[in-house]
Amino acid sequence: MQVPFSEKPGRHERHFKRKLGNRLMPCPLPSDYDKEDLLEVQRLDHEELLQFLTGLRETVRRAMELQPREESQVVLDLKAELEKMYETACGLADEQGGNKSAIHQLIAVIMDKIREGASGDALAAQELAQEEAARTTHFQLLEYPLIADLLHPQSLVASNELAAVLLTDPENEVTEALSLFDHAQLEAICDEAGKLLEDAGLSADYEQRLNLLHNALSAA
Repeated sequence: MQVPFSEKPGRHERHFKRKLGNRLMPCPLPSDYDKEDLLEVQRLDHEELLQFLTGLRETVRRAMELQPREESQVVLDLKAELEKMYETACGLADEQGGNKSAIHQLIAVIMDKIREGASGDALAAQELAQEEAARTTHFQLLEYPLIADLLHPQSLVASNELAAVLLTDPENEVTEALSLFDHAQLEAICDEAGKLLEDAGLSADYEQRLNLLHNALSAA
């Protein structure tokens, strides 16, 4: 019996699919993969989801128990934890829109408390506005599965797989992901990608994608 791929896979299954029949990967998976291997990555994604939901419930409880005059460090620590949970949610299996919305609302409530504490301090208000803008941009980038996978603290994309991933993942996601790298990193990626394609005899097939990488390097 064939095991179907998930409609909304988690990061383990996404990386499994990246490696299927991908000649550019250092250790590609065969197209006629063992169904047990797919079941295993789906199991890992499910366990990660359950662990996240347990942590989210506990974090929401703590947020609801915040006192009106709670210590500032407690509030800041909780905000940082919620931001990390949002990052995690973006890489999970299944539909996470509701959970992400709940986390976003909690962060907004906490930011209101922080702004109240900084009332009358123009510099603090400016810094909070800058932080808000940076968080919004960061959260928007995390909507791209590739970026969520790359930024995960235990990213499954190994360093020797990065060039292959950037050559073969969806172009719109790669375009956004390239903004994560500085000039030196992009230069190394372009060199590795070019060598990878040359060794595989696929330079002509991936010319457009290689140009995308070089354009990002030129713009960096």
